[in-house]
Amino acid sequence: MVVGSVRRARAVLGTRLLLLSAGAVVMALPFVYMLSTSFKPNSLVLKLPPQFVPHPATTANYTGAWSSNQFGHYFVNSVFVAVATTAAAVLLSAMMAYAFARFRFPGRTLFFGVLLLGLMVPTMMILIPQFLLAKQLMLLDSLWVLIVFYTGGSLALNTFLLQSFFQDIPHELEEAMVVDGAGPWSRFWRLILPLSRPALATVAIFTFLGSWDEFVWALTIINTPSKRTLPIAIALFQGQHATDWGIVFAASAIAIGPVIALFAVFQRQFVSGITEGAVKA
Repeated sequence: MVVGSVRRARAVLGTRLLLLSAGAVVMALPFVYMLSTSFKPNSLVLKLPPQFVPHPATTANYTGAWSSNQFGHYFVNSVFVAVATTAAAVLLSAMMAYAFARFRFPGRTLFFGVLLLGLMVPTMMILIPQFLLAKQLMLLDSLWVLIVFYTGGSLALNTFLLQSFFQDIPHELEEAMVVDGAGPWSRFWRLILPLSRPALATVAIFTFLGSWDEFVWALTIINTPSKRTLPIAIALFQGQHATDWGIVFAASAIAIGPVIALFAVFQRQFVSGITEGAVKA
């Protein structure tokens, strides 16, 4: 019986590893193909069967991508928008989450429910109202309009995630600080934020990805070429009649670089935040 149980456990483990490996291959294959194609001459891009190891390999696509269509300038625009959006969204959502998690005030449940309504409304449905609001605020055709609306669009999810995390921080820690004379602001900065690094890293990565990859709102609101962001720059490489796919994939690989770097820096906190959230749920 024991031998049978061990064999079943090994069979289950082997099946899980096989399925996970297959899933990893399926997910990694497009990324590997993109990197491979970015090093191919244009004459070999559409060759069948596809070559995952380009021969001959060339870096001309990266040089052409960076030097064409003001790609470097658009890259800087995206970095500015994504970093500013992430900083503003994480700070504002953390303060809101702390208020909902620790304070009792009239209409608290109603306000939190209204906030969560933002998670239920598709982004495309509010595109025109957002445009009209931006026009009224005289923010059209600027990088600041992207920052303002990206920040506002991420507050609902970020606040929901952080509020759940803040609620699980022991109240006794704050009570000890209250005895020492610490106010709400001091407790927020000196206790809640340092203990919430995994959750903060998680929402920071989500916010950065959302603002870095967003295309529709940036295309709608930005008219001046010098104020375009990276997704628009990549779209400009696709011609009406012919597309240099080597340059397109090289530009895409460059765009992925900051995302990979961000995840590498916050990987431990991100995994910890996801794991703790799953355990608490």
